[in-house]
Order: sequence, then C-alpha cells, then structure tokens
Amino acid sequence: MIRVGVHGATGRMGRLVVDEVVAAPDLDLAWTAGWDLPADLSADVVIDFSAPEGFARLLSVAQCPVVSGTTGMAVPTSSPVPLLHAANFSVGVAVLRRLLVAAHAALPDYDVELVELHHKHKRDAPSGTALRLIEGLGPMHRGHDGLRNAGVVGVHSVRGGDIVGEHRAYLCGPGERIELAHVATSRAVFAAGAVRAARWIIGKPAGVYTIEDALV
Repeated sequence: MIRVGVHGATGRMGRLVVDEVVAAPDLDLAWTAGWDLPADLSADVVIDFSAPEGFARLLSVAQCPVVSGTTGMAVPTSSPVPLLHAANFSVGVAVLRRLLVAAHAALPDYDVELVELHHKHKRDAPSGTALRLIEGLGPMHRGHDGLRNAGVVGVHSVRGGDIVGEHRAYLCGPGERIELAHVATSRAVFAAGAVRAARWIIGKPAGVYTIEDALV
C-alpha cells in the first residue's frame, strides 16, 4: 500500500486528488493539509497543489518524493528529493507538447501562435501549460498588440466562466496553417494524472522530472 500525503487538499484540485487517492485500492491517504504543513509528514509520496510559498516550504522539509502541480512560480532546476513538477497532468497535453515540438521542427519557418482559455478565477496568465507547450520554440510575445518578429511565439490568454482548460496552437505558413488543440472537460483528468505520476516517481533518484517522463 502506497501512503500518500496531499498538500493543498482544501483547494479545487486538492479535493479531487484526495478523492482519487481514497478510491484507489493500492493507495492509503497518509495525511491532508491545506496551505500549512502537518507536524508529521511521513508518507511514501506527497502530492502538492498549493501555492508557490507553500510548495517552497514543502520542498525544504520533504523526505520523500514530491509531485506538484503548483503554478505561478519558477520551477526548480534541482531538488534534494525526487520531484515531478507539471503545470498540467493530462496525458493528452503531454502528447500535444510532443506534437507541437515535432511540427515546429518540421516547419521552422512557420509562425507559431498559441491561445489558452481558462476559468475566470485562474490567477496566472499565460497558463503554466501554455508556457510549457511553447518552451524552446522561441521568445514569447504576450497579447495581441504589435508586429511579430520572425521566430517569436505569440501567446494569448482568455479568462471567463468555468472553462476547465483549452490550449490551441497554430502554425501558420504561406497558404496554409496547422492547428493542434487540447480541450479538458473535467478537472478529474488532472487528478488522475497526478496520482499516476505519484506512483511512477517512487523509487526514482533525487532530481527534477517532467510529466512527459511519467505519462508518455
């Protein structure tokens, strides 16, 4: 039985992760915490959906692997414990990233634009998922204003209603364009992906891992 601690358990994603852990026959809910940390952190793995300051506190005291979906911060480049940080735990998004990288490599002269849509309560813009999708494709230009220089990736953020998450990439060339998209219709897919990543990271050496390492 894998003992799982959940940090940020009172948040929207944290509650879904708790439900996923409780429903899994091979997992045991070791502890839950809101934005603070409990005195006893013993677990086989911790799943974190908190806030940047909460994540920093957790990583400074963690003695077991950590899987985190906390956004709005710089991702650590090293870690004293196995750490998998992802802005999005969807298998589909991991595949979208691979497709976009491959398409850009095949069509390096095509202009890349990305539009991301989320609910009106999301604090960060662009989304962490958007930043991950365009990583390495070129410098980013936010918003709709201004001409695009060659190689610059335009990123546009839309916030409204209860949109779970939608990312659409456009590769635009002379006389044609390619569209690659991922649409999430339920946050449960992210909780399931985080739990899958938690199972995967146990036993890995200390260091920083990506969602592509675990899910694809």
